[in-house]
Amino acid sequence: MSRRILVVIGHPDPSPDRLCRALASAYAEGAERAGHTVRKIDLALLAFPMLRTMQEFEHGTIPDSLREAAEAVAWAEHLMFVFPLWLGTMPAMLKAFLEQVMRPGTAFAYPEKGEGFAKSLLRGRSARLVVTMGMPAPVYRIWFLSHGIAGMRRGILNFVGVKPVRETLFGMVANANDAKRAGWIKHMQKLGERAI
Repeated sequence: MSRRILVVIGHPDPSPDRLCRALASAYAEGAERAGHTVRKIDLALLAFPMLRTMQEFEHGTIPDSLREAAEAVAWAEHLMFVFPLWLGTMPAMLKAFLEQVMRPGTAFAYPEKGEGFAKSLLRGRSARLVVTMGMPAPVYRIWFLSHGIAGMRRGILNFVGVKPVRETLFGMVANANDAKRAGWIKHMQKLGERAI
């Protein structure tokens, strides 16, 4: 079954040599080859402000530079985010992007008086987080409990209704040889084909 997929490249460095871009391209290629429709957003190529107040978050408007991105999030049936691990979590640019596009009225709705919890507006969507890091991936999972990724999965994506959220972690990327990287690329193509 064909799916609508949004690939978000969350590496702040626009260099085409970044592994995150190769992984994103491999995923998109695999998905398109399998008949899925793919859109891509490269955050390094966008300019947008950070949110600074709750008033702005709740009542401000999405910046013009992110309107197309916010529409793509609503359009997608499956979201794929690829980013490097910086200080144990996502880069600030990716967090700022999520704060802008996962706003009330777009990704969730505050409850009416007397009601319980916020209403998730992105139910029925799934996601995959693809994360590159300098440390071994098992160390991040076991010792650090994948804390930065868990915050993105539960605190942001699950909150707005995106489930399931799967993870793919690539560790020791700076020391990986060409054969290892080629294996990662092939793996991403297969995940893209399956749209998971």
